[in-house]
Amino acid sequence: MVAAAKSTENAPQPSIGFHALTLATFFGASAAPTPLYRIYQENFSLSPVLITVVFAVYAFALLAALLTAGSLSDHLGRKPVIFFALVLEIIAMGLFVVAGGPGWLIAARIVQGIATGIAGASLGAALVDVDRAKGQIVNSIAPLCGMAVGAVGTSALIQYGPFPMHLIYALLLLAFALLAAAIWLTQETGGTRPGALGSLIPRVTVPQQVKRPLSLVTPINIANWTLAGFYLSLVPSLVASTTGSRAPLTGGAVVTALMASGAITVYLRRGKSASANLGFGVSAKTLGILTVVAGVHLANVPLLLIGTVFTGAGFGTNFLGSIGTIMPLAKADERAGLLSAFYVQSYLAFSLPAILAGFLAKSAGYALTTDIYATAILLLMGAGLLGLRAGRRKAAA
Repeated sequence: MVAAAKSTENAPQPSIGFHALTLATFFGASAAPTPLYRIYQENFSLSPVLITVVFAVYAFALLAALLTAGSLSDHLGRKPVIFFALVLEIIAMGLFVVAGGPGWLIAARIVQGIATGIAGASLGAALVDVDRAKGQIVNSIAPLCGMAVGAVGTSALIQYGPFPMHLIYALLLLAFALLAAAIWLTQETGGTRPGALGSLIPRVTVPQQVKRPLSLVTPINIANWTLAGFYLSLVPSLVASTTGSRAPLTGGAVVTALMASGAITVYLRRGKSASANLGFGVSAKTLGILTVVAGVHLANVPLLLIGTVFTGAGFGTNFLGSIGTIMPLAKADERAGLLSAFYVQSYLAFSLPAILAGFLAKSAGYALTTDIYATAILLLMGAGLLGLRAGRRKAAA
């Protein structure tokens, strides 16, 4: 039996704002290393390949945490699990502060990935507990807003503040310590039930009725997360290499433009149908990618920013459309397993191609790597959109 969370007249009320801020801070911290990758390359003599490995281990750790501990807060309660994730994140920030080489960075990113995976699942559930409709919107927008602020905030501190490789992590460590203390002032929104150990066994299932829609939307989803991985791992180095602008804020602004425009578009198009969102997303992303490629070859930063705004709009809308295509088809007891399968697909696309991009950048340069990635992403999106339209015509026939 589920033990309902106790509440009294004087109990602290759950705050959707607090949980949204905590979720955004986790994802802001996840984007904080992005503007620093070029500085790590220079200070630690790292290759683009090793930089993308540092990036990718975060995604692998996050995925592992989602698959194993994603439902842990359903059994132990939201607050203890969120607190545990905050403690892990504090440890990760400490590892970044003392990092003196790639081994420390990899260790920090692994711990951070585990913490963010646990936090994402438990905070996401807590937000829906407080307000189902608003919680779902916040779950879509808060991570993108957090990453936008994390990228530009870190860039500004690098450019204008002292201790460029350490200050942001010290500030984030303090922020997470405050959040860890504050979580106990909020009301528990979930409950407890037995079976915590059993919940750690990954369950990845795709219901029969969802297999075909998922296969049709897969090329667009893979293209989406491949692009996100490329931006968060290599774009600051790409901007510096191709435009000559070595100001940290320039590369950080490009990454921020992707996340900020994605968040705004998710909010504006949240009520549109899945098919309409996918059509809009592919069109916006195609225009954006072509503009970004032009900006790279013309060494034009404003063009890169404009292209990234369109690309981000497509990124956010394609995410909405992909989720909207598959999740309504699943029964209530099938959604968790289906979402796990979707996460596996998304985070593998987020991480593995980024490592390939590191190899390409090392051997062929950043500009040619951008051309290859842009071509692959455009082809994947085109194939996915054509497949979806063919599937709809077949269903209507």
